[in-house]
Amino acid sequence: MSNIFEDLGFDKEEAANLKIRADLMLELRKFIKSKNWAQAEAAMFFGETQPRISNLMNGDIDRFAIDKLIQMLSRAGMEVQVSVTLQGHQ
Repeated sequence: MSNIFEDLGFDKEEAANLKIRADLMLELRKFIKSKNWAQAEAAMFFGETQPRISNLMNGDIDRFAIDKLIQMLSRAGMEVQVSVTLQGHQ
């Protein structure tokens, strides 16, 4: 499975964390867009500020921890599942 963040030069651990956050953020963005919400409406739903939703919609990945994204997805009625696989190690 390719990870764009590794391709950009991040070490494996950081790349994995960034990929997870990016994937979770994309799901939240899709949810917000599917509701046709303005950022203020999304902020009210998630109990966040409008600038925070702006950060989410603009993909500002550094501003969101995995646990916060999971909380937001849960509030949206989505279940997050984790899959772990062993990759070849030398």
